[in-house]
Amino acid sequence: MRETCFLTTKDFTILEVMRDRCLGRDDPLAPILKRKIETATVMFRNDIPVNVATLSSRLTFSVNGREPDSRIISHDRMTSPIGMFLPITTARGLALLGLSEGQEFTIVNTDGQEERILLHEVHYQPEAARREKEALMRMNTPTSGKPTLRVIRGAFDEPPRLVAVAQDGFDDPGPSAA
Repeated sequence: MRETCFLTTKDFTILEVMRDRCLGRDDPLAPILKRKIETATVMFRNDIPVNVATLSSRLTFSVNGREPDSRIISHDRMTSPIGMFLPITTARGLALLGLSEGQEFTIVNTDGQEERILLHEVHYQPEAARREKEALMRMNTPTSGKPTLRVIRGAFDEPPRLVAVAQDGFDDPGPSAA
């Protein structure tokens, strides 16, 4: 089976920049970046499936079948509670980016040991949340998201009408005029 990952255009661009900034062949992220970029199916954020790990996704994964862990995939190390984020500047974070639920990615850690990283579930994906919010907004508009067109007669169609104003300056003809 061919290895594949799904990346948004933004995530793919970030990986390309990371690859360009690699410290050479000794960089432990270089082989992972190479695999990710070569096997990527790049998609617009509106087209990415909801079960794919993208940047800022909250997900559950396990390493070598151990107890599952939940983290948020982040761009870089965050100054927030320890254990909340998993940056893509780490091998595990990078391995998870672009995986679909149920998919595994094997890496070699700094000790030379092989690690099988399995993505169990994507609990939150910003792209899916955005699509959902936009769909709800479209449902709440009276035209269901369809553009409206209101035709207004222009000055070329008919000359402007002059309306007489009453002597007291009050020009409302009252309900009978309706």
